[in-house]
Amino acid sequence: MPGRFRLLADAAPLRESAAFRRLWAGTTLSSVGSALTAFAVILQIYDLTRSPLAVGAVGVAEMVPTLVVGLLGGPVADVADRRKLVLVTTCGLAATSGALAAQAFAGLRLAWLLYGLVAVQSALSAIDRPARSTFIPSLLPPGQLPAGLTLNRLGFQIMLTAGPALAGLIAAAPHLGLRACYLLDAVTCGAALYGVARLPPMRPRDGPARPGPRAVAAGVSFIRRSQVIAGAFAADLNATVFGLPTALFPAINAARFGGDPRTLGLFTAAIGAGGLVSAVFSGPVRHVSRPGLVMLGSVAVWGAAFAGFALARSLWLTLTLLAVAGAADTFTVVFRGTIVQTATPDQFRGRVMAADYVVGAGGAQLGNLEAGALASLTSPVISALSGGLVTIAGALVIGLAMPAFTRYRCRPPAARANDPDPAGEPALPAG
Repeated sequence: MPGRFRLLADAAPLRESAAFRRLWAGTTLSSVGSALTAFAVILQIYDLTRSPLAVGAVGVAEMVPTLVVGLLGGPVADVADRRKLVLVTTCGLAATSGALAAQAFAGLRLAWLLYGLVAVQSALSAIDRPARSTFIPSLLPPGQLPAGLTLNRLGFQIMLTAGPALAGLIAAAPHLGLRACYLLDAVTCGAALYGVARLPPMRPRDGPARPGPRAVAAGVSFIRRSQVIAGAFAADLNATVFGLPTALFPAINAARFGGDPRTLGLFTAAIGAGGLVSAVFSGPVRHVSRPGLVMLGSVAVWGAAFAGFALARSLWLTLTLLAVAGAADTFTVVFRGTIVQTATPDQFRGRVMAADYVVGAGGAQLGNLEAGALASLTSPVISALSGGLVTIAGALVIGLAMPAFTRYRCRPPAARANDPDPAGEPALPAG
């Protein structure tokens, strides 16, 4: 019995920390609402334009504010009370979702308005999500940090599984449609407010004197000096820029499965389902001694799954390959998050987590643009296939170019405290 339970994710943070439990529940429910909006925007743009490039341009509307506001907002999170900052941004996100609902109820067919609202939403999220992610190390003891991050990922996978599937059903319902997706997103922002409202003040320790370009430069310099963090970011960028062809989903769904919104919802839901299973049975990750190497292996599996997705003809094989990609992604994100959180002192945490968010969100949107542009020049199948193969090659290149990242080994916390890494790289906790 004990051996079997070691396969499961450690739920101790949920049992022992009421604050973490509220934060996790509120963030998870709100994330499901955000998934409804993400689905609705892509489908609405595609319905208006019938262009994969126009769908990929949603990535530009998200990427630009993510890059600019994300990097500049990091120093703000290292100066301000992070709890108050998140309360303000959550209210802004609720208002933006309300505006998206209003344009849908009004029957407006203005692509530029959708792009503009997406940009505002991305700017707010670029401050909200990195600041929100800094709460976990303050709410949990160091020994529970990997478990907390795994549960965080589990919540994300719940969103990725339930959100698109629910969005597809709502979009296909005759009396609901896309406007209901937007409206439900605005309502679920209340759950995010609930999760944060009762937290204690979250003031950073020893942050920069004031936010600005110098503070940003100091954060970038810290990341550049840390080979493990830089390697984790490079591996993630390789996966998201080349191997995440979500901009192609509507076109491939239309060509192979008749364009049914319910089938389109299953595409992203399958990724979430695969990630959900691997997150639930994530107990063995505590025994991994070389997380950088495992990350690169997971990225290669991710790329191979999307290359197979490009060639699959049946629905069951398509969904199976997407589920394999989601399972691989969970291990990549859990190891990246744990390394980044444990390797970053509190005075840099806001800036490094902002960079982490920019890498994750900005890379994905750049990947959408790349996939959509290549599909317009060639075909959606060629775009998805080449992206998956390039991802595999990229993982090999990173492994060869950054040997310190692939050789990075876990050490027990006590050993880390008494014997710091001579390169300045804190090791991953052993579990």
